[in-house]
Amino acid sequence: MSQPSERDHYQMAVYVISVAAELSGMHPQTLRNYERVGLLQPARTQGGNRRYSQADIARLHRIAQLVDAGMNLEGIRHVLALESEVAQLRAEVAALRDHVSKQRASRGELVPTRQVLSVFTRRSGFIGER
Repeated sequence: MSQPSERDHYQMAVYVISVAAELSGMHPQTLRNYERVGLLQPARTQGGNRRYSQADIARLHRIAQLVDAGMNLEGIRHVLALESEVAQLRAEVAALRDHVSKQRASRGELVPTRQVLSVFTRRSGFIGER
């Protein structure tokens, strides 16, 4: 059996609501309210008790920052959704860059693209020739 990664530990729901409230500096009822309005989705035990992860605590800290900045809950929901989408897109871009880099390395570019464009534009008379 393999060891859980750092990310797995970050996502592991281990904190009861009182501990999560203390770690986030919020009242337990605030955490329940954030769950009710959809800003937070803690895991549940088989008995129905909430369990919070370190990722949930980080999300609560981000919510607190946005509340302190004067945002309402609907604005916070929108900001969190956009931040999540940006993170996902950045991961996709990084994966695509890695893929392209590996493809280029595996077949080896004989002539760099910039050089091909330079030769093509000079020969076809697109730049500076009359």
